[in-house]
Amino acid sequence: MSQTTLPIRRALISVSDKAGLLDLARALVAQGAEILSTGGSAKALRDAGVPVTEVSDYTGFPEILDGRVKTLVPKIHGGILGRRDLPAHVAQMHEHGIGPIDLVAVNLYPFEKTVASGADAETCIENIDIGGPALIRAAAKNHAHVVVLTDPAQYEGLIDALGNGGTTLDTRRFYAGAAYARTAAYDAAIAAWFAAQAQDAFPERFALAGQRAEILRYGENPHQQAAFYRDGSPRPGVATAVQVQGKALSYNNINDTDAAFEAVAEFDEPAVVIVKHANPCGVAVSSALTTAWDQALRCDPVSAFGGIVALNRPLDAATAEKISTIFTEVIVAPDAAEDAKALLARKKNLRLLLTGGLPDPTAAGTVVRSVAGGFLAQTRDNGRIAPEALKVVTKRKPTEQEMQDLIFAFRVAKHVKSNAIVYAKDRTTVGIGAGQMSRVDSARIAASKSGEAAKAAGQSAPLTQGSVAASDAFFPFADGLETIVAAGATAVIQPGGSIRDDEVIAAADAAGIAMVFTGMRHFRH
Repeated sequence: MSQTTLPIRRALISVSDKAGLLDLARALVAQGAEILSTGGSAKALRDAGVPVTEVSDYTGFPEILDGRVKTLVPKIHGGILGRRDLPAHVAQMHEHGIGPIDLVAVNLYPFEKTVASGADAETCIENIDIGGPALIRAAAKNHAHVVVLTDPAQYEGLIDALGNGGTTLDTRRFYAGAAYARTAAYDAAIAAWFAAQAQDAFPERFALAGQRAEILRYGENPHQQAAFYRDGSPRPGVATAVQVQGKALSYNNINDTDAAFEAVAEFDEPAVVIVKHANPCGVAVSSALTTAWDQALRCDPVSAFGGIVALNRPLDAATAEKISTIFTEVIVAPDAAEDAKALLARKKNLRLLLTGGLPDPTAAGTVVRSVAGGFLAQTRDNGRIAPEALKVVTKRKPTEQEMQDLIFAFRVAKHVKSNAIVYAKDRTTVGIGAGQMSRVDSARIAASKSGEAAKAAGQSAPLTQGSVAASDAFFPFADGLETIVAAGATAVIQPGGSIRDDEVIAAADAAGIAMVFTGMRHFRH
């Protein structure tokens, strides 16, 4: 294949999204191209005074079956797929009166948007495009001779190419790749919808698709390349957020912000979550955001520096003022008051993200993680323990306040990397141990950080004195529980299920603390 520039003499345009349509068509006509079109596209062009030929007039075959069949005819697909460099193809096209089509501009029925709108099954099915993908794939396959456009954002580049006499092979190959990516994503969305209709979380073939939102400066480290993709899910979060201010988000910013916002959505009352490296370093629930911020910050003020702050209420000016006193990378909230925005505008590098809502922590969903040669898929951890489901296994029962703190701590532990130990008091974290190979080490680290936080707050006793503790998984031995008792905790919540549960329960009874089993584990790797 050569790099010969090819002019466009005949173009087929059939678009659902009419953005940029008239500019493209007028540029084509100005270069002497004939335009074929269908339905609403043809009407829009005709109404604007752009010369256009209806496909049905061109083919001599009417649109039938309520428009389901209009371009699926030999005269159209022959004009797209015919190779101009093969004499046999050229002869057959001439024999059957098939003229070459040099450009196909198609964007598809809005299936993804239809599904996202909550439309019924029949409406969704009627928005599955058949002719469009066939045209796109045909043009992309024959990109040696045909250019294919699938997005209005591509029109400007094509118009520029027309000014230079036509398209090069490199240009056509680029658009062909984008075309196949579009039809692959479209088919993936349809496959996912059918799987959801069948309540099949893990179909035999699992298709993933996303649309690139931006190229990031780098990945987790400067030597890694990275990009951010949106999958079209309506779940509120960093992918749906509007960035009000601040510099561009980094790979780590996006990852940490997602972790923080998912965690803060666990709580019904005003809550603040501070995250560092995808782990909460302070979480608090209170009657006011300002109080929740003070309490969350007290847990680990050192780690909070340069962290991500998530709120489950609109950000107010008083809370914004408090947060702005320390270096913060990102604040994410459902909304923000105008005076809060004005106040934070002084922090030029601080990113403020407004999501418009909160994710439902109990909603179903699928989480995917890549591994060498494949990927893992699992349902989202939407487990939540109700108080009546808890089983008291010790002689002493938790007090009402302890029970509230236990439930709070266990919800936080769900969002802490395993092995996770969370100390809490008055629905505020007072020590968090994350990501250790030993549960004992997590308990010790959390207690140690609690002592450091107490000193920073001018207190002599560690914050863990009189607290409760949550473990994301069972204690395999009593030593982890004994470490928690030594830190000053008076009650513990854990899944249970160890072969040494009796040993652990006996240790709790010997220490005079309360312990409850949830029967639910929250590993987070």
